[in-house]
Amino acid sequence: MRLLHRPSPWRTLFAGDSLPDPNGWPPLLVPLQQALVTLGPAPSLAEAHAWQEQLVEALDRLDLPAWRISQLISDHNAWLYRRAIQLSLNEMQGQGWGPPSVAYCVLVLGSGGRHESLLGPDQDNAMILADYPDARHTEIDGYFQSLGERFTARLDAAGIPLCQGHVMARWPMWRKRLSEWCTQLDIWTAERRVKRVQQANILLDFHAVFGDTSLAEALAEQVSRQLPGAHLFLDEMASLLDERELALDRFGRLSGDDAGAPHERAINLKRQALLPLVNAVRLLALRHGVRPADTRARLVALVMLEVLAARQAQALTAVLDRLLALMLDAQRQALAEGRIPDGWVDTSRLLMTQRQQLRHDLMQIRALQREARKS
Repeated sequence: MRLLHRPSPWRTLFAGDSLPDPNGWPPLLVPLQQALVTLGPAPSLAEAHAWQEQLVEALDRLDLPAWRISQLISDHNAWLYRRAIQLSLNEMQGQGWGPPSVAYCVLVLGSGGRHESLLGPDQDNAMILADYPDARHTEIDGYFQSLGERFTARLDAAGIPLCQGHVMARWPMWRKRLSEWCTQLDIWTAERRVKRVQQANILLDFHAVFGDTSLAEALAEQVSRQLPGAHLFLDEMASLLDERELALDRFGRLSGDDAGAPHERAINLKRQALLPLVNAVRLLALRHGVRPADTRARLVALVMLEVLAARQAQALTAVLDRLLALMLDAQRQALAEGRIPDGWVDTSRLLMTQRQQLRHDLMQIRALQREARKS
């Protein structure tokens, strides 16, 4: 397993405020060049979001693996966030609100925070504000409430729907001063309560997309210091690993949980494979103070700390990659058939070797869950 990190030039594709200029690209990159020419230099948010399907098609034609495409989908979504926030700030300036009076940082959470987004995600975001006097709360928080309402509404109109669970910076629960976030972590991790673990799990995979990133760094540092000692909290997190059943029956055969299944041979790989893997790796990472939020980087860090063997981490990374590939293929098929992309995979469309590999991968996740519970 390669442990030294080498940044990929692909991750700079959507790093700037403007879309990449495709002029003068080498012939090798023609699929991506054509996709960007189709999009144009100044698309609306809705046009840029709808174009994501063409982006995935171009990246697939370039033979990029699904895990890298997932990272680039995440980067493109982060670009959409930055654009929506900047448009909202411009609008507020034009209406006389003035500039922000304190530093702040907008976070994406969940799969976006782990750089593991696929097609069709909803919004999961939060905001950290620099500390300010209580006497100015109405004035300052009112500004950022308006900003949160505006950029989330823009993203919703563009095709990234509002979170049905209200995990967005437009709500006070997910918009706090840095000191308040630290206090919130104290409350969540002080004892063994299911609801508090579930809420913390939403926050603990985060990535800064706009504003002062030092605020996100400070929160990440607080998490890495505090969580390894929160034994009751982590014990409850370990017990919740059983909350999501793997897509295996008691005989080790592929089996969906039938909760909302569109047909008999459908398995929700997000719910019954990907999230159990992500949750087990997150638990191990938090126990050992690992800072990165994405699953691949967490596995590498756990090897460096000698929590996992390199061979095991390499195998689990391959499991993650295969799950993302199966889900992305199913989502692209759904779009081609006029359906909304989701986490369901039709096992009748998989080759026998793919079904056998999936069973083996699920058994590896089960073994990791056992290890994470005992750690």
